[in-house]
Amino acid sequence: MLNYRNATLTELQTVLDWAAEEGWNPGLDDAGAFFAADPGGFFLATDGGAPVAAISVVNHNPGFAFLGLYMVRPSHRGRGIGFALWQHALAHAGERTVGLDGVPAQQQNYAASGFVMAGGTTRFSGHVPATESAAIGLAGSPDLPELIQQEATASGQQKPRYLTEWFTETTHRKTLVLRRNAEIQGFCTTRRCREGAKIGPLWCNTAQDAETLIQHAASLWPGDVVIDVPAASRDLVALCKAFGMSAGFETARMYRGHPPRGASACFAVASLELG
Repeated sequence: MLNYRNATLTELQTVLDWAAEEGWNPGLDDAGAFFAADPGGFFLATDGGAPVAAISVVNHNPGFAFLGLYMVRPSHRGRGIGFALWQHALAHAGERTVGLDGVPAQQQNYAASGFVMAGGTTRFSGHVPATESAAIGLAGSPDLPELIQQEATASGQQKPRYLTEWFTETTHRKTLVLRRNAEIQGFCTTRRCREGAKIGPLWCNTAQDAETLIQHAASLWPGDVVIDVPAASRDLVALCKAFGMSAGFETARMYRGHPPRGASACFAVASLELG
């Protein structure tokens, strides 16, 4: 018998294991930060009590939600279970604008549910030469309000619960801050993943500062660096290419409702799952 319900934190970790099987390469410490963003925003379809599909619709603020982690297990595809769960979960967003990052091949399906294309994001990956900078240190609690505000300026939406947890150091996740004359000039979060490490979000005003942040981040974890870069961040796209990173996985950023307006010379998203 099919049932649609909220997922627990433990079940969210299982969903991230599914994501790893799909090649999405989640971070080792993602589950806690994701769940803290909106504990009621993660959903499962179960068949006879066993989870068979998942989706998240995380309410970041009173006007904005983000959809992700949309998966159906291979044994249950083609039966309408995913779409039924999609409809169940979207109700959680209420009247909020909802964003998502989806593969272009699914754009027509998302459009049928009222989502409109707003841009694209490219995943760059590869070796980055590790170079530590004396101007970079770890973020502390007093930095969090400014970091959250700078990310909102770049992305167009406030995500305070999510980013407060995301910017807090864990065993496998650190946020780096670039300062000059005691002023924050840029920052990035880097986290160990199943393979290599991902950087995101990243915010700064110049490609030179982005280069400094990325090379310092590369010194913290072994393996390749992965960055999800919006097409609008042209300076960061050019920098990734200059590093010799490979452009691979692409997603379409779409919104149901009014799309947010952000602005930044160099910006990379925190995650494709929660925006």
